[in-house]
Amino acid sequence: MVKLICTLADHGDDVSCCAFSPSLLATCSLDKTIRLYSLSDFAELPHSPLKFHTYAVHCCCFSPSGHVLASCSTDGTTVLWGAHSGQSLAVMEQPGGSPVRVCCFSPDSAYLASGAADGSVVLWNAQSYKLYRCGSVKDGSLVACAFSPDGSLLVTGSSGGDLTVWDDRMRCLHSEKAHDLGITCCDFAPQPLSGGEQGFQFYRLASCGQDCEIKLWFVSFTRALGFELKYKSTLRGHCAPILACAFSHDGQMLVSGSVDKSVIIYDIATQSVLHTLTQHTRYVTTCAFAPNTLLLATGSMDKTVNIWQFDLETPYQAGGMNDQLKQLVEDWSEEDVSTWLRAQGLEDLVGIFQMNNIDGKELLHLTKESLAGDLKIESLGLRSKVMRSIEELRAKMDSLSSGIPDEFICPITRELMKDPVIASAVPTKLLWLLLFPPISPQERGRA
Repeated sequence: MVKLICTLADHGDDVSCCAFSPSLLATCSLDKTIRLYSLSDFAELPHSPLKFHTYAVHCCCFSPSGHVLASCSTDGTTVLWGAHSGQSLAVMEQPGGSPVRVCCFSPDSAYLASGAADGSVVLWNAQSYKLYRCGSVKDGSLVACAFSPDGSLLVTGSSGGDLTVWDDRMRCLHSEKAHDLGITCCDFAPQPLSGGEQGFQFYRLASCGQDCEIKLWFVSFTRALGFELKYKSTLRGHCAPILACAFSHDGQMLVSGSVDKSVIIYDIATQSVLHTLTQHTRYVTTCAFAPNTLLLATGSMDKTVNIWQFDLETPYQAGGMNDQLKQLVEDWSEEDVSTWLRAQGLEDLVGIFQMNNIDGKELLHLTKESLAGDLKIESLGLRSKVMRSIEELRAKMDSLSSGIPDEFICPITRELMKDPVIASAVPTKLLWLLLFPPISPQERGRA
């Protein structure tokens, strides 16, 4: 269950963004201010609200440590603040003075990215406050940005609908039309997915837009193997443009807010809707999960921020497999296959299987040849282990579908044994005679 535990109504205009640190919640608004609250009791801090911007504040974000807060505004500036003091640390002006729509810190806190209405994206050194690198997109304003969990990639989204991927030197690696009517937000899941013995990692990325859709992607990048952005699936729970999306701290849930005034929480494993929250009275413009606790914040054009708490037992385990394989393997989702791989000690293959969209049906059709050729699993030992595990699955499926206990099924032919013998209970000599009875002299003569 999810319950509303607090509503903050201190802003005088639309709430544009909210962000958590381990101990604080920050909110910003078109009223030009940023407000800070303690997570212990949601009381506003003494130095809040923070005032500097001369126009609407569009985005705010904490550094990973939570000690520094960034905010950006239509006034063309990105400001760094001491989160616990409220002191202004630096004011960084976007080249050309264009309105700044979005900002985010790199995972190591070394850099801050800011994207503007003129399509420019700037990477600032967060220690010296100097411009480090910059780039630009051709079509539309920059309205979304997110760093990959290892900091090697920056993804930006534009009002023109393009997802653009940059490396750590702000070189454009790839650009792709993701949402026809424009992107509004994007976010990386915190945990990478392993790519096996090749040593590379995949990252799950979500993007949302004016087309009322959330798209899930896989992103991978290594110096040796290059870059790949691969579309995986689409979530269509909303009936109006989606303005914000965010992953939970463990990557198992995704939340989105929409022009339809609702908030939807998805289970990533099953891609099903866990909860739909409809307490806001106007467009939901922002949503964020807390990093270490089961808290969710949602902000709206109704000028409020709602704080939601999840029950400790909530979870989002509804789509998991059960030990009895009540759900036949053919019906498994891709995430079920990933769960099964981890249970077999094959977690290094999860990324490869997900990149290739291996669900239950595809799993049962795998061969050693397809593992080597199509999935490019180089290790003979790993291929053999996968095939042994698949054969065990097939055997259990045969047993469950027939309703016959597996111990009564021949392990070789998978047929019902009429007079099964338990080897451990039979002396070896007698077992040998039962399996290979002696040939009589007459039979020997006929032979």
